[in-house]
Amino acid sequence: MTLQQTPAERGLDGFGIACIQMEPHVGAKRDNVARSIRHIESAARSGASLVVLPELANSGYVFADRDEAFSLAEELPNGETTQIFTEAAQRLGIHIVAGIAERAGERLYNSAIFTGPSGPIGVYRKLHLWGDEKRFFEPGDLGVPVFDTPLGRIAIAICYDGWFPETYRLAATQGADLVCVPTNWVPMPAQPDDRPAMATTLAMAAAHSNGLAIACANRIGTERGQPFIGQSLIVGGDGWPLAGPASSDQEELLYGAIDLKRTRAQRTLSASNHVLRDRRADVYDPMLGTGWPSSGA
Repeated sequence: MTLQQTPAERGLDGFGIACIQMEPHVGAKRDNVARSIRHIESAARSGASLVVLPELANSGYVFADRDEAFSLAEELPNGETTQIFTEAAQRLGIHIVAGIAERAGERLYNSAIFTGPSGPIGVYRKLHLWGDEKRFFEPGDLGVPVFDTPLGRIAIAICYDGWFPETYRLAATQGADLVCVPTNWVPMPAQPDDRPAMATTLAMAAAHSNGLAIACANRIGTERGQPFIGQSLIVGGDGWPLAGPASSDQEELLYGAIDLKRTRAQRTLSASNHVLRDRRADVYDPMLGTGWPSSGA
């Protein structure tokens, strides 16, 4: 596994964050989780306080049918994988965001667990389902929660959610400093070989237009004929990468540092302009009709 420079090595301030770019194998939960723990331990040794794993990191992604998806899903936050990740978070004194297939009664969700030294913090359910996911999963029904942590205010999105600006805007208007994105990006139709991946472009644009950091952990490899593109990256509040994009075909630990004071300051674009305060609340509902309270950021 390639190790990119740590925040300390790059002379950066702020808490360390690591995105784990790896290749889960469908159905191989025990091995996927064991390899995830090894990567998490490596990230923690290098100074990461927050580690982000890919979408469906413990189960793999390309399910043969709903029965297979159901058999690999777990209850959240009480499932076996969450317990293992929580034990690692407590032992290492870090926070972890990881994609997990969630079973809630007879319903399935493409979800992510957020856990830390004090135990599970919250669950996010993917709002926008891609391709065959619609055969297995229900659309998320928990909205866009923002979690208060010792590291800052953190939200989660998963993969295709990043194509919808509403996801990031609802996080920003609730005061999020950082959005963690477990993802399984695939090649886009007609993507030119000499251009950056559309997914990375969207992440950079969303970070800039909302004044928040975004950390995307993608997978690599080909699973049951479906290729994945890697290129994990960590973006600052100004929209420019703090780390990455990573390679398209290698396992990597991608490191960056999140400086909350700097991230919040980057919402000010000029002496007269602020990307959140300049919203026209008289023209459109800042909370997009959700009825949720805004932070007033």
